[in-house]
Amino acid sequence: MLVPFSELPEISRVWVYQANRSFSVDELVEISRKLDVFVSQWAAHGANLKAGYEIKYNRFIVLAVDGGHNNASGCSIDASVHFIQELEKEYNVDLMDRMNVSFKSGEFVAYKSLVDFKKMVKSRAVSEKTIVFNNLVNTIAEFKENWEVPITESWHNRFLK
Repeated sequence: MLVPFSELPEISRVWVYQANRSFSVDELVEISRKLDVFVSQWAAHGANLKAGYEIKYNRFIVLAVDGGHNNASGCSIDASVHFIQELEKEYNVDLMDRMNVSFKSGEFVAYKSLVDFKKMVKSRAVSEKTIVFNNLVNTIAEFKENWEVPITESWHNRFLK
């Protein structure tokens, strides 16, 4: 059952998928429509999931499930991964590669391979104040508090040493 992301409890589980490029306005309309359909039909062992989504910065797809209603199961998580993989194919975009880093560069969101990001840190092209996106958050509460943080407050801080 599709509910607005903002109405899901803080303990709801989240999955963050970052795109290697921004989506166009037309793509965002189409992807939102596809997400509406998928999330409204998303189920675990035949039981509807109370779920929602957000698209942030025209680049991040955030899925969330209220485990207090019904928990996502292995099969339902697999279904969401399959859905994301279909979006990858249809829009020729990478959403599943966790070996890349997104960070703020002024008002823009930049996307680099982990290797290139490490080089940027080493050359001081990014600083301790650089805002990174920690896509390893697990709940809406963590998403709100720890998703968009300075590099010093993220797992990315290990590159500063």
